[in-house]
Amino acid sequence: MGVELAYTDAVARATEGLYAKVANFIPKAEWIAYAPVIAEINRLKREKGAVILAHNYMTPEIFHCVGDFMGDSLALAREAARTDAKIIVQAGVHFMAETSKILSPQKTVLIPSMEAGCSLASSITGADVRLLKQKYPGLPVVTYVNTSADVKAESDICCTSGNAVRVVEAIARDFGTDTVIMIPDKYLARNVAAKTGVKVITWEGACEVHERFTAQEIRDYRAAHPGIVVLAHPECPPEVVAEADFAGSTAAMINYVGSHKPRRVVMITECSMSDNVAVENPDVEFVRPCNLCPHMKRITLDGILHSLQTMTHEVIVDPVIAARAKTPIDRMLAVKV
Repeated sequence: MGVELAYTDAVARATEGLYAKVANFIPKAEWIAYAPVIAEINRLKREKGAVILAHNYMTPEIFHCVGDFMGDSLALAREAARTDAKIIVQAGVHFMAETSKILSPQKTVLIPSMEAGCSLASSITGADVRLLKQKYPGLPVVTYVNTSADVKAESDICCTSGNAVRVVEAIARDFGTDTVIMIPDKYLARNVAAKTGVKVITWEGACEVHERFTAQEIRDYRAAHPGIVVLAHPECPPEVVAEADFAGSTAAMINYVGSHKPRRVVMITECSMSDNVAVENPDVEFVRPCNLCPHMKRITLDGILHSLQTMTHEVIVDPVIAARAKTPIDRMLAVKV
């Protein structure tokens, strides 16, 4: 990446406030390696007019120290649509970068690693959706944002875990139907069906992080930590959600911790999120399951720096597909949550 960056007095001063936020999660020895990279990333952002969209599953040194907008996929999609920045760096996975490009075609969208994929996005193609529509003619297609642009282009509306219930209710009402096709996450679809009463035609996709959690694990957490509050992501299997005290998107879980301030909590989701939420809630004890997303972890500080230095990897979406995919995304963003 060129000249090696050093931990100088100037770097220490520039990053002092940032380290104060994450000191409980990053040892000083590690920070000395991170800080010069963080300082250079933040300098390059100012120089190039760039912003970094950091998903909740990023590690704390990315999320709290270089992210300009932080949140779940819905929040980041909204920020991608309204930011005035010329360059967007997606600290997340590829489908998120595609969504940013679709919403901001005039901007340069970069992703630090082209290998940052998603098991859900890779489970289905646009051709698969066309076959589903042939098999179930007339039914609306609700597509989770964790999908490629060509899948979104075949859909009626998109959703996130944060607005899936409202989206399904709205599209069923608009189409005058009690049944929808909901792809590709079978667990999210089943959890939404249980909340809405709308029947769902599902696809056999699953998040490789959330599907590993089991109901027995939840019971074990309760046995080991009496009084613990269990928050589960709706990508988890329904039997896991049934064992939880609350189920919701990453944003909803963050809001729950902030408003309820449980004494002890476990978040049944990707493990970096607990660190990020704990920064803002030092009075809450977090029990940390450690199911890592291998795709999210391909986004690193060094990768973000290299991306800004070299303007790689630029995310391009075929304009015809982008135009078709934008309609269901816009419909999603219009649904009140």
